[in-house]
Amino acid sequence: MRDMSGEHVQAAVASCVALLRTAVDRDWTAVRAGRVEWDCHATAFHIAEDLIAYAANLAGRAQDGYVPFEITLDEGTGNDGLLHVIETTGALLTATLRTTPREVRAFHPYPFRSANREGFAAMGVAEALLHTHDIAEGLGLPYEPPAELPRFVLTTIFPHVQPGPDHWRTLLWATGRGDLPGRAPVTEWRWHNNLVVPADRLTLQGVTPAAAADLSAGGDGGFNWIVGGPFEGTREAAGMVLKAYEAGAHRPEFGLFVLVRREDGLAVGGIGFHGLPDEQGRAEVGYDLVEGARGRGYASEALRALSEWALARDDVRLLRASIEADNVPSQGVVERAGYVRATAEEERAAHAEDDLDGTLRLYVRGERPTAA
Repeated sequence: MRDMSGEHVQAAVASCVALLRTAVDRDWTAVRAGRVEWDCHATAFHIAEDLIAYAANLAGRAQDGYVPFEITLDEGTGNDGLLHVIETTGALLTATLRTTPREVRAFHPYPFRSANREGFAAMGVAEALLHTHDIAEGLGLPYEPPAELPRFVLTTIFPHVQPGPDHWRTLLWATGRGDLPGRAPVTEWRWHNNLVVPADRLTLQGVTPAAAADLSAGGDGGFNWIVGGPFEGTREAAGMVLKAYEAGAHRPEFGLFVLVRREDGLAVGGIGFHGLPDEQGRAEVGYDLVEGARGRGYASEALRALSEWALARDDVRLLRASIEADNVPSQGVVERAGYVRATAEEERAAHAEDDLDGTLRLYVRGERPTAA
């Protein structure tokens, strides 16, 4: 999957400036921008502030908080000059995206306190599109960006939002700026950058719907894989993520993660959940490794890290892994990750619930219910 983040920012800024240039002779300070609290001039300046802030935080590799700075306009800067500032800050973000390695993450507070370059690109595109919409609404101008841009935003930082037939209307609805038939109005919203779970030699990087679509279609999902990857199980799991996303049932915390080696940034496998935790707080995990990465303890390391992260949550009490009876190496993986073989009674109950046959062995980790 070719990285298009810089191109998307360029296109979003071009779309913004093209629309605003048609009203450059109007007084933007005299008109409120749509549903936001600022006037059109302040809203346009806010676009520039966001673009340069994202570039600075990503370039500076901010970790614990935003880079503490702000920009100002020279006294007497007119609308034409403000548009030039938007173009310039957009160019700076685009250049930063193009020169930042994929593995770099920098600070953003919501929801997991960091974002990668695709996340910063999607946030920049969202700010440009949505606030251009706000200004256009205030000035009474029609505005609709290229369809690829809202699709990029939705599949990158709105993984929890069920896609609709129209990406732009769905994004407007998801940010409280419009209505969609059959969906309740949105009054509060946040975007979701992907989750990364750290391990010793690996990072477990959450797969967005955009990456899942590419993986399930035979692509690389935007990751650099070792020879032979990704393995088929990862592609199947990506298809499950995509299906859940399209149904509006995807929760990225319980989706798919790609295992990326710290030493060289190469992807070596996949791990994740087969679905959301049930009412008893039980969730099932699965994993695979590219053949060339096996025998080095990566799977146990990743499973241990993901299990500890999940069991620290309030909604997860027990993790389960179902393994073929003759798959001794995989049984060793789960045992090294702290899982124990379920009792015969637990195994029979799980097989009955899940309609599994007797060729699978059940391993569990976490709080097991006690007999009454």
